[in-house]
Amino acid sequence: MKTTLPTIARLILGFLFVFFGIAGLFNLLPPPENMPKDLQAFMGGLVAAKYFFPLLKITEITCGALLMIGVFVPLALVVLAPIILNILLVHIVLDPSGLPIAIVLVVLEIYLAFFSKPYSDIVKQIFRCPLKEELDKKKQHEG
Repeated sequence: MKTTLPTIARLILGFLFVFFGIAGLFNLLPPPENMPKDLQAFMGGLVAAKYFFPLLKITEITCGALLMIGVFVPLALVVLAPIILNILLVHIVLDPSGLPIAIVLVVLEIYLAFFSKPYSDIVKQIFRCPLKEELDKKKQHEG
């Protein structure tokens, strides 16, 4: 079960980003009728920037596809992290009705990046602090 759980989580996260990335890029899902005004303004700003919304959706599709095929998974997880954080914050602040899917994305991301053996060791390397490691090593030798 150890190797299948990361695979299942990776495929689910990848599918969600490919599906919603394509749907957003090609405007396949109509916006909800009762979308909060603040969220409408936020989305309008993303669209008004001309380049940003397509860039975001193409990034989501690309990273989702990488997750689904299992290539460059740690890179895809790192690139998706700020996107997932933004999705979570949008649903906390602007539209709580979307919070369940945002939480699913966060849980899948955290699991894959920090707890799944195939990817966590690589992702955790980003959080190393070589200077602190060097200082700790010097303290050990002195003490």
